[in-house]
Amino acid sequence: MLKNMLACCKLYVSESRNTHALCMVESSLQQHPKTLLVNRFTDEVYNRVGYTLVSVLNPNTSNAGTASPLKEAVFDMIKTAYEFIDLGMHCGTHPRLGVVDHVCFHPLRCTSLDQAAALTRSVAAQVGEELAVPTYLYGAAHTSGRTLASIRRELGYFKPNCDQNQWAGSLSFNVPNLKPDFGPRNSAQNSKGVLTIGATKWVDNYNVPIHCTNIELVKRIARRVSERGGGLESVQAMGLAHTDGVMEVACNLLNPGQVGADRVQAEVERLGKEEGLNVGKGYFTDFSEERIVDLYMQSVNSM
Repeated sequence: MLKNMLACCKLYVSESRNTHALCMVESSLQQHPKTLLVNRFTDEVYNRVGYTLVSVLNPNTSNAGTASPLKEAVFDMIKTAYEFIDLGMHCGTHPRLGVVDHVCFHPLRCTSLDQAAALTRSVAAQVGEELAVPTYLYGAAHTSGRTLASIRRELGYFKPNCDQNQWAGSLSFNVPNLKPDFGPRNSAQNSKGVLTIGATKWVDNYNVPIHCTNIELVKRIARRVSERGGGLESVQAMGLAHTDGVMEVACNLLNPGQVGADRVQAEVERLGKEEGLNVGKGYFTDFSEERIVDLYMQSVNSM
C-alpha cells in the first residue's frame, strides 16, 4: 500500500540567472535519493525556476519526529536557496514574496489531501522555526482553507515595485495585521522574504502569450478570464510582461478536469480578438498529474 502513496511538491525559486546558486539548490537533492526531480521549468525573463518533486509519502508525516523523504528533500532545497540566493539582488517581471516564493504539495495516487496537508504543516513549521522565515499556510494546510491568492493580495504581491512592470530588490513592506503561521511576525529578514506554502488538489499552470506592449490591456484580459473577474470558474489569471513585444496571461487552473487549457486558450483568443490583438498558442509550465506519476514510476522501475 505504501508504494502507492505518493506526494508531489512544486517549489518555486526566485532566481534563474545565477547558475551557481541553482546548481547548489539542485545538488542538495543528491542527499535524498528517494525523492525524484521530475521537472524543472526555467523562465529567465521572469527570473524564476519551478521544480517538481515526487516521493513516496510516509503516512506518519504529521508526527514531527517522523522522517519523510519528501519533507527532508524540500526542506534542504529551501534552506540551500536561502543560503545562496539574495532577494535584494533579484529583478524580474514575475511577482515574488521571497527567495522561495511558493511551495505547494499535491496528493498523488492513494494519498489523501489531509495527508498532504499534514506534510505541508510539518515543512512550514520547520522553515519558520529553524530558518526564521515568516511562513503562511493556505489551502487544506490552513485551518480556514484560505487561498494563496488572498495571502498574496494582502501582501501586495500583484503590484510591481519597479519601473517597466518589474519586481526588484528586497521586500519593503511590513504587514502587522497578517500574522504568519510560523516564524517571525515581520519581514525584517528581507534577504529571504516570506514563504507561502500550502496543500491543494492538482493545479495546472498554463500561460498564453499575447503580442502586445500594453500591459494594462493584457491585465484587463486576464481579469476577464479569471473567476474573480467573472470569467471562467476555477481559473486564476494575471497579466505579466514577458519578452520584447509579448505579454502573457499566466493562469492557474484549479480544477483542470472541469476547466482545462483548451477553454482558457479559447477565452483568451476571444477576448484578444475583441481588442484586435494577436494571441499565441499557450504552454504548460509542468507536466500533467498523470504524466508526473508515470515519470516517477518509470524512474523508480529503472533503478
